[in-house]
Amino acid sequence: MGPTRHDLLTIGQLSARSGLAASALRYYERMGLIHAERTAGNQRRYARATLRRIAFVRAAQRVGLSLDEARAALDRLPEDRAPSSAQWGAVAATWHERIDRQIEELQLLKRKLTGCIGCGCLSLSRCALYNAGDRAAAAGPGARYLLGDAPGRDAAEEA
Repeated sequence: MGPTRHDLLTIGQLSARSGLAASALRYYERMGLIHAERTAGNQRRYARATLRRIAFVRAAQRVGLSLDEARAALDRLPEDRAPSSAQWGAVAATWHERIDRQIEELQLLKRKLTGCIGCGCLSLSRCALYNAGDRAAAAGPGARYLLGDAPGRDAAEEA
C-alpha cells in the first residue's frame, strides 16, 4: 500500500524540512537520488521517507562520497521505508572502505603539506628541497608529491 495523501510532502515542505533549496531537490530527482509522484496537475509530491534518503545523501557528501556513489548506495536500499540492518550493513561496509581510503589520502596530504611548510618556501613548483629543477613535471600533470610520488626521484628512476 502506497503513501496516503497526508504522508506526501510538497516540494516546498520537503525543502523546509530538509534544508535544501527546491532547485537542489529537483536536481536530486534528475540524478535519481529521490523520486516524486505527480498529481493530476503535474505537481511533485514526495513520500516522507524521502527525508531519510536526503539525509543519507548529505551524510554521504560529508564523508566525501560523490552524488553518483550516493546513488549507487541508495539503489541498494528500499525507497519507501527504512533499510533493514542487513541492508544497511552491506552499504556501510562499502563506505568503510571508501572512508579508509580517504583518510589515508588526507594523512598523506597532511604529511606532505607539513614537509613543504617546514622548508619555508611554500612552493611545490620552486622548492629546492622537493622539486629542484622541476623534476616533478616529468612524472606527469598534477601535484605529483601530494598525489603520492616520492620527492627527489626522477621519472626515469621510476620507469
